[in-house]
Amino acid sequence: MPLNKLEPLLNNKLLQLQEQGVAKGREKVIAGIQPGTDGFGPRYFLEGCGDRAFLRMNSNSYLGLSLDRRLIEAEAEAAERFGTGPGAVRFISGTFEPHRRLEQKLAAFHGREAAMLFSAAYATMLGVLPQFITENTLVVSDELNHNCIINAIRLAQPARKAVYGHLDLTALNKILETGKGQFKRVCVVTDGIFSMRGDHAPLDRIIAVCAEHEQNYEEGIITLVDDSHGVAAFGRSGRGTEEVTGGRADLLIGTLGKGFGVNGGYVAASATAIAYLRETAPTYIYSNPITPAEAAAALAALEIVDSSEGLQLLDKLRRFSARLRSGLMAAGFETLPGEHPIVPIFVRDTGRTSALVGHLLENDILATGLNYPVVPQGDQEIRLQLSADQSEQDVDYLLATLAAFKG
Repeated sequence: MPLNKLEPLLNNKLLQLQEQGVAKGREKVIAGIQPGTDGFGPRYFLEGCGDRAFLRMNSNSYLGLSLDRRLIEAEAEAAERFGTGPGAVRFISGTFEPHRRLEQKLAAFHGREAAMLFSAAYATMLGVLPQFITENTLVVSDELNHNCIINAIRLAQPARKAVYGHLDLTALNKILETGKGQFKRVCVVTDGIFSMRGDHAPLDRIIAVCAEHEQNYEEGIITLVDDSHGVAAFGRSGRGTEEVTGGRADLLIGTLGKGFGVNGGYVAASATAIAYLRETAPTYIYSNPITPAEAAAALAALEIVDSSEGLQLLDKLRRFSARLRSGLMAAGFETLPGEHPIVPIFVRDTGRTSALVGHLLENDILATGLNYPVVPQGDQEIRLQLSADQSEQDVDYLLATLAAFKG
């Protein structure tokens, strides 16, 4: 059989990944969830770990909405009404009333004319970015942009790709100055929140730099921001990096699978851009959407976020973030300032990073270590992610456990 010849090569590749320290290995399987009790947040049970209950510090559910009864009930009710799956792609017969309602609500939430759902934020980027790139387009990207942006640029095959140092707007300005007269169009693409570090792009300044060079390109400079970690997690009202910086992208990509606690991705933009994407984006046209039940749950989440309760949850998340950051610095750990619930601990050593992750696991805390080459050499870190369904006691337990590390 053909795989018999390939399998030794595949095993060699797996060994290489293990030797490099980037193999993800056996996945931890969540076998159950215990609601928060006695002043602590929810705990998670892992397959093979008996009755040990773990504090989860590596979840993207920043507001804790994935466990909210209102979302669960909204999803169950919609599943009873519409079934478990869409049964078709959108343009055939896979568009359901909750899909349309959710798109309208997302557009309004972001102050855009229209929005469009995809199966995931990754699929959104792969479907959207190439549709705005031609053989006469220069694409400009931050060096720490997410893998979905990197692969979308590869798929698009622009005339040229230019990468600027992380948040280096002087370099961005130079790229745009150098490119004039060579390209008809420029697409500047960036993460809003950078998922490995929790810092954010200065969208207002990026857009100002682009405006300075707009007249030099026949088809203009468009900006595309993936704010999947920002929406429903960052900013007073959860509108993400745009809210915090005052900058506004031409195309905004977000996710339902993080702060909103459900599943799926979306893009918000002008009505013309969205109409164009419905006709051209392959990951929309040829792939099933999220289920109607997921769309209904996302609608329930959006209503919570866009309310006084949402403001309180976001304020709680900011307070937890400040408490964790100040506690880390007091204990002698290196982190980054900011308000986002991604809080990195820079360990800057592969062995020590792995040892610290192991120490946390031994003390019933789930955390993610990031080693080279996932992050640059010398930037090895542990990425902690807070959630509003946790408590101050959870944060204090985490800090006490970290302080006890002797590695």
